[in-house]
Amino acid sequence: MSGIVFAIPGDIDAPTGGYGYDRRLLREWREMAVESRHLALPDSFPFPTAADLERTERLLDQAGPDEVLLVDGLAFGAFPEPLAARFADRLVALVHHPLALETGLEPAAAAALRRSETFALRHARAGAVTSPATRTALITDYAVPGERIAVAIPGTDPAPRASGTAVASAPRLLAVGSIIPRKGYDILVEALAAVADRAWTLVLAGSPAYAPRTVEDLHRRIDRHRLADRILLAGAVPPARLAEYYDRADIFIMPSLYEGYGMVLTEALARGLPIICSRSGAGAEALPDDAALKVPPGDVAALAKALARLIDAPAERRRRSDASWAAAANLTRWRDTARIVAGACLGLGGRKVG
Repeated sequence: MSGIVFAIPGDIDAPTGGYGYDRRLLREWREMAVESRHLALPDSFPFPTAADLERTERLLDQAGPDEVLLVDGLAFGAFPEPLAARFADRLVALVHHPLALETGLEPAAAAALRRSETFALRHARAGAVTSPATRTALITDYAVPGERIAVAIPGTDPAPRASGTAVASAPRLLAVGSIIPRKGYDILVEALAAVADRAWTLVLAGSPAYAPRTVEDLHRRIDRHRLADRILLAGAVPPARLAEYYDRADIFIMPSLYEGYGMVLTEALARGLPIICSRSGAGAEALPDDAALKVPPGDVAALAKALARLIDAPAERRRRSDASWAAAANLTRWRDTARIVAGACLGLGGRKVG
């Protein structure tokens, strides 16, 4: 195989971790001189219409005979088995996390996605996943042979250490990620309401475009607890603005119910921020215990307790900040991630290219 066609559904410029991962692979491959190109698939995945499936097949047909078809998991997991079987000799799956594990799905929809992803994975010549936990899930729950799965942990760019607000008694909290059920922002608001007697502010930077009912519920909770003057829903923000939010933060929070990895955690680590997170993904489990307070996902009381602890203790925040900053030196870089995925695509069994 001589090159990689990276098939990605929807808007590749969307401000999500998954699309950010995909964009970065393409950028790194260009710099590495790995022959690759982006193929835009319809945006209806993971619930494609019949017309979009037909269009997808036509688009994949246009790839050259020596090109590998790397398909982002948002589309791949929804491929009907005949479509996956047709391209099986050169099909590679990039799985951020199994589609059926998305929070908020109706049981029937989750079951249908689990079936389609199981069948599609049978026909992938190889797979790349973003965490060891996802690899384990594919082996145990989807019957994928372990030797066909390469683990390509998201990379992290070096960043300057956050300067914080310099107001020890009123820390600024930061959460980053789209407002969707899986992110657990309803849990965060309830936990913040429990510590409303303390001084703090929160910036939540994330797109409100994907789950309108979740956004409406979040606004209702904020209003009910009278926290609107303390919580800024900043929406999707450009990279420069996000960098400013990281720089001015004192504590980073990720309350997700589930994450395949959780790239924002390593972004916070790279800036030396003390972290509060749920044990909801490989990224959280990999964080040093002296850098992060980890709580069970969905546990309002535990999250409130962790918030109170760090809000009340500037000295502990500093210790955990130092631990984060020290750990940042050992983070995976994007070039290594791109080499591993390219190796999986080009028949090197997950070994690095370049």
